[in-house]
Amino acid sequence: MSIQNSVKKIIIQNLNLNVNSDDLTMSSPLLGAIPELDSIGVVGIITALEDSFDFTIFDDEISAESFTNLGTLVSFVENKLNTH
Repeated sequence: MSIQNSVKKIIIQNLNLNVNSDDLTMSSPLLGAIPELDSIGVVGIITALEDSFDFTIFDDEISAESFTNLGTLVSFVENKLNTH
């Protein structure tokens, strides 16, 4: 499974969204656009990303910009994997 598809699956499952993964594109807005993506939702996604990709996300590494859209979150994960 690609990183993009894995991140989509994590978002859909953790936020209990009733959408098809094809509905989420790299430009799909996240933070501020999905009501379920509140502070608890962000923590859930971060935890799921850590578990799924076997890395640790430190507090100073994550920002609202990482959750701008699906593409920025996928890029964040790719960068973490490249430096892990």
